[in-house]
Amino acid sequence: MKKEFLLGLDEIGILIDNLKNILSEDCVAILRGDLASGKTTLVKSFVHSLGFDDLVTSPTFSLQAIYSDAIFHYDLYNKTLDEFISLGMLEEFEKNGIHFVEWGDEKLEELLKNYGYEVVVINIFKENDKRLYKIDA
Repeated sequence: MKKEFLLGLDEIGILIDNLKNILSEDCVAILRGDLASGKTTLVKSFVHSLGFDDLVTSPTFSLQAIYSDAIFHYDLYNKTLDEFISLGMLEEFEKNGIHFVEWGDEKLEELLKNYGYEVVVINIFKENDKRLYKIDA
């Protein structure tokens, strides 16, 4: 299934409502986009839409953040897939919850699919003051 949304930041709730119907309880959402495209903002909006009041920030230096024991958030900006695996992070996807991975590449996507994980890819493109979200589920 493919969906596209062109939204301003004040309209991100439309995307979040759709994602709640697309993302199953145990899936991996790979977020791709340029710097400052809104990957962390998407995760923050999703977490807060569930009624969680966790502080959501990009886990660039910590590699992983967990929100209310239900949402897992990873940032691979400074890591290769081999580094991610060698740190034992692949096993984290076995935990129940929704896993958001910023900067996940095609190799990670293929690896996760080969292991049987449900993978949703969300590409985010800057379009002036809006963002184009392309969802491939």
